Amino acid sequence: MTGRLPAAGGRPSPSSPPVTAFLRRLYARPTSAFGVTAVALFAVVALTGGLWAPYGPTEQLLLERSQPPSLAHWFGTDRLGRDVFSRVVHGTSSLFLLAGGGTLIAAFLGTAIGLVTSTIGGWLEDVTFRAFDAVLAVPALLLALLILGTIGPSSSSVLWVIAVAYTPIVARVVRSVVLSVKTREWVTAARTQGEPLAWIMTREILPSVVPALAVETALRFSYAIFLVASLGFLGVGVQPPTPDWGLMVSEARDYVFLTPWSLVAPAAAIATVVVSVNLAADGVARALRQDP
Repeated sequence: MTGRLPAAGGRPSPSSPPVTAFLRRLYARPTSAFGVTAVALFAVVALTGGLWAPYGPTEQLLLERSQPPSLAHWFGTDRLGRDVFSRVVHGTSSLFLLAGGGTLIAAFLGTAIGLVTSTIGGWLEDVTFRAFDAVLAVPALLLALLILGTIGPSSSSVLWVIAVAYTPIVARVVRSVVLSVKTREWVTAARTQGEPLAWIMTREILPSVVPALAVETALRFSYAIFLVASLGFLGVGVQPPTPDWGLMVSEARDYVFLTPWSLVAPAAAIATVVVSVNLAADGVARALRQDP
């Protein structure tokens, strides 16, 4: 007799759709569930926050300067009378746009370079990754300062700084997977059948790269958030009056005893996002490995 055996209770146990099964594994642990949920909430705020934030990011309420948190101003106001909650909300969009955009560019470039050079091999691979080794020898923050000192601080500059800093790391992760996959029997069979190189890379090798790439992209995103905030704090990233979280911390540190809430709110937001993304990345890694 064929067919699926009934589960406990007499009902059949149909297999879950891949997405449902993945989400179930992702939410199996409280830490990863918290991380994924928090990141999703911040993403919603980044997309819609400008529509419901009570005040504009640069709106000054001169009669309500340096007000502590209250029902009217949930995170208080800064020394210029700007609503801190509204600035944190608006800053979420800027942060996610820069960190997310830079990470996606790095993931695309790193995947393309790592996939092509590692599949072809030879001198092209050696030259490419020796150059990447030279870039990786410089800490990301120092590399960012060198680039921004040359091209000048701006939002677009920060975007490309993230791409330049993290493309080599993504490429090395992709290369490590490609080197272990390109000698497998199904890839050898595709070569024997005379399949084009582009087909072999995209249809035979790339699917094996995706799990490691997904985890690495999530980790790069968390580092990119911290890098954007660090550059804003140092005054070489996003420029005033943009409500960048790092810039808000920098502006508030000289008035920490007068308006401590204007420093605590953006600093707590940075910490929460970075921790949440790391927890979510760990959950994605476990879910892709199908760990319990």
